[in-house]
Amino acid sequence: MAPGKQSITGYQAVNLALLFEGGLVGIALGLGWLLDTPAFAQFQLHWTGAIQGVLATLPLLLVVLLCSALLDYPPVKDLFRFSREHITRLFSGASLLDLALVAGVAGLGEEALFRGVIQTVLATHLSPLVGVLIAAVLFGLVHSLSPAYAISATLIGIYLGCLLLSFDNLLVPIITHGLYDFIVLAVLLKRRG
Repeated sequence: MAPGKQSITGYQAVNLALLFEGGLVGIALGLGWLLDTPAFAQFQLHWTGAIQGVLATLPLLLVVLLCSALLDYPPVKDLFRFSREHITRLFSGASLLDLALVAGVAGLGEEALFRGVIQTVLATHLSPLVGVLIAAVLFGLVHSLSPAYAISATLIGIYLGCLLLSFDNLLVPIITHGLYDFIVLAVLLKRRG
């Protein structure tokens, strides 16, 4: 770190993440209103959707485990190194509750915007496949902290978009996204700690 620069603390990172991700809910609501596509129109709060969201997290975690076995492959190695060095540094000192809040709000805000509004508008006006793909590419672009990270986020975005198409309930990708983020953050921080 350069002299005179202070690093952000885990507490500050949690607050900024909550503010940013919570702001995405507001953006999703506003954009949905402008586009006449309510962000939560496909949201149904019931146990079936919650269980489906939890179960849909398992394939994502399996992919992470499989990728960790490929650590000699440079793009995978770079992705894991990037995650360890940057993401865990931001959230060092954060409690499990902090991580759960950040992950939950990230799942809510990002899914409301990318799946609830963007994918739905594109699916309505173009096609469901185009909606999934364009929303996933945009999702990857806003996660372009590194090329490998952007690609992995795009692939995850495709998966989350397919969940919305399959279950017609925004709760499913919200739970999947939030739970996945929480588990990955918790594991990365535990390994670092």
